[in-house]
Amino acid sequence: MNVVAQIVGGQHADILLRQKSGEDLELGELLVAENGSAKILLQVFDLLYGSQIQPEALQWASGLQLEDVSKSGFMEEQLRNYVLAKVKAVAHVKNGVAVTPKTLPRFFSSLRRLENEDLAFLENPEKPLYAGNVRCGSRCLDKAVFLDGTQVLPTHVLVAAGTGKGKSNLVKCLLYRLLDSNYCGVLVLDPHNEYADALRSHPHAGKQLVSYSPKPGRGGITLRINYKSLKPWHFSGIVSFTEAQNETIWTYYKEFKNDWLTEILAEDISEKLQPRFERRALKEETLRVLQRKLELALRNSVFSTEGGKTTVADIAHALDDGKVVVIDTSGVSSDTELLIGSILANDVFEKAKQGPGKLKSIVIEEAPRVLREGSSNVFSSIAREGRKFSVGLIAITQLASLIPREVLANMNTKIILGNEMRAEREAIIGSAAQDLSDDSKTIAGLDKGEAIISSVYTKFALPVQFPKFEDVAKKAAGTQKRFT
Repeated sequence: MNVVAQIVGGQHADILLRQKSGEDLELGELLVAENGSAKILLQVFDLLYGSQIQPEALQWASGLQLEDVSKSGFMEEQLRNYVLAKVKAVAHVKNGVAVTPKTLPRFFSSLRRLENEDLAFLENPEKPLYAGNVRCGSRCLDKAVFLDGTQVLPTHVLVAAGTGKGKSNLVKCLLYRLLDSNYCGVLVLDPHNEYADALRSHPHAGKQLVSYSPKPGRGGITLRINYKSLKPWHFSGIVSFTEAQNETIWTYYKEFKNDWLTEILAEDISEKLQPRFERRALKEETLRVLQRKLELALRNSVFSTEGGKTTVADIAHALDDGKVVVIDTSGVSSDTELLIGSILANDVFEKAKQGPGKLKSIVIEEAPRVLREGSSNVFSSIAREGRKFSVGLIAITQLASLIPREVLANMNTKIILGNEMRAEREAIIGSAAQDLSDDSKTIAGLDKGEAIISSVYTKFALPVQFPKFEDVAKKAAGTQKRFT
């Protein structure tokens, strides 16, 4: 056994190791203590110096060297000065089953680095969700992590990271691997137009990928939504209306049904139509302001009085077939983007309530825009109730602290990438499935693509590494060529 450290003290959640000279332990690294046929996995969460020499003597010796007074070093330096590591036990593996550790490893146990065979207990579910490769410090093992998609996706996934830490790359990897199967229909609201072209390189993209855009490229479909597809509740929590404006909307909806929007926008408040207008007991100024708000939200060519009559139904059908549907909203305003998302998400959620169907998941970027305190939109409803109807969210954000704690707690799987902002780390740590209170430094130090997965469906918080998407696509393309 290649020993890298030895247990020298501590307590259950704060075990102290002495690092072997010549070895370098890293924050987040997994180590193994063997006890017969059983193993205990331990994770490094802090590093510090240790010495058998008094501090005053260390400072004096340092001064001699710094000032070039003496060229002498320490006698038996490797024994007298060393590195200590604080670790916590994260899993007790016995007979191929991992459980929460309730005992300490034997005192003075020798520890080695984690290897692939130590992770044989990780399951390969029938309907997998790829979650990167196991990472041991900065060392990436050749061991892929697959979570059970039927458990994870309907109970929501949070992808949280600072700028430039690899959120988009991670989501591309998740979606790319979901194209391998059709057990879940995925709706992707893409405000940066970065997913469709990337996913089109997948061998099954022709069957499994559908993309919509106001200005579609190769293989895309024109995004048009007919006015008759819009309902009053689609605007809830997306466009702000006064109580009087809401009453006006519902008055028109009750009278004109699917033509309510066309009638409001076409209403002429001139004197010759005053009697017709007054019969509805509506105020002129209220209608004028409402018309301006609606025109502002619908000013993009995505919305049409003629075309797009089957768009919403076509997307729903594709999702029922387990396809990935990408909606390019890069060319529209933020309000219009959210309105498009609200229309489609409402349709998905309402159909799911009517009876059992295929699992659905909705990918939303910059999640705090719709998952915020006091929000009453469909995304908040899905976050709170979606699991009952097999509809989940994959919420992506830099600012998890802006999402209400109740909503964060309902997201049972969190993929945590690097974040140097303490407030954001605390928000994520406070709602994680496992106790990550000692991992704040580790999270702050994660490099691009490195992540921690905290989920109620994992035995412990798994350190993982997501590969570069280009490498994933290249490998898949090469595999396809060999088998065709």
